[in-house]
Parts: sequence; structure tokens; C-alpha cells
Amino acid sequence: MSLAVPGTALVRSADAEIIGGGDAPATGRLLLDSSATGGALSSLRMTLTPGADGATPHLHTASSELFYVLGGAAQVLAGEEVLTLEEGDLAVVPPNVAHAFAAVPGTEADLLIVITPGVERFEYFRLLARLRAGEATIQELLDSQDLYDNHFLDSPQWKAARSQG
Repeated sequence: MSLAVPGTALVRSADAEIIGGGDAPATGRLLLDSSATGGALSSLRMTLTPGADGATPHLHTASSELFYVLGGAAQVLAGEEVLTLEEGDLAVVPPNVAHAFAAVPGTEADLLIVITPGVERFEYFRLLARLRAGEATIQELLDSQDLYDNHFLDSPQWKAARSQG
């Protein structure tokens, strides 16, 4: 990351850390963490292969999460509703509301995701990558819920919507 104007957070595409990619169903580009924005926000770009899951149902107690579809189409859980968002659509899920996201079956999804106020979350995404690689355990992920304000939950609506694809 470099600062073009004092106090302005800037990350160049070439400098973004990439999580996943290759043959993985999801590629995350870690853009700005909370510490880079004075706590204002955290941001990443998530690209999903056709029909791939992004995040399982969860909520944040202190932050809203914004989903902007850069390309393709995504399913987004917002409370008890499963929304379909297409390119150019934006949804914001407030604190304490269940949410999840995935690519629509048969379709890719390219999302800009912003959490505000920011939470230092890059280590959370690195933990997920280690879990996928067999280098971390589910218990480590569950133990991190308070640290990253990422509280997992069950959603029958999400399960039903994802099983239809």
C-alpha cells in the first residue's frame, strides 16, 4: 500500500494480497484493512466461479457489510431473505443481521465488499486459507468469532436457496 495524499488510503491492484485463486472456487483480493483507513472500513474484492459459495451465514455485531456486484450475479442472504444481485446492484446489511453470499448457480460473481466501521479482518481471511489447506482447524475458526466480529449461524432460508441450484 502507498499513500498518494497524506491520510488517504490507497492500494494498487498489483499490490493487493491474493487469497485463493488458481483452481479454488473463490479468489479474494485483500484491499484495505481497518488499520489502513483509521478504522473507517475494511474492503476486499471477491471473485467466485460459477455457483461457488462465498461466505456461510454469519453476522457482525458492530459493522454493516456492503456488497457491490462488479460483474456476474450473486445470491445474498439478508436476514431471512435471499436476494439476487446483478452487475451494478448494491446491498448493505446492517449489524446483527444474518448474511451470506455466493455466486448464482451457473454464473460467476465479482464483488466489492466493504465493512464499516472497519474490523481488522485480513488475518481472518488468511485463517480461512489455512483452514482450506489443512493447516488450521475448524476449532481455530470458531475460536476467532469474537476477535473478527464474525459470528456463524444457521439459516434454513440460505440452505434452501443454495440447494435449488
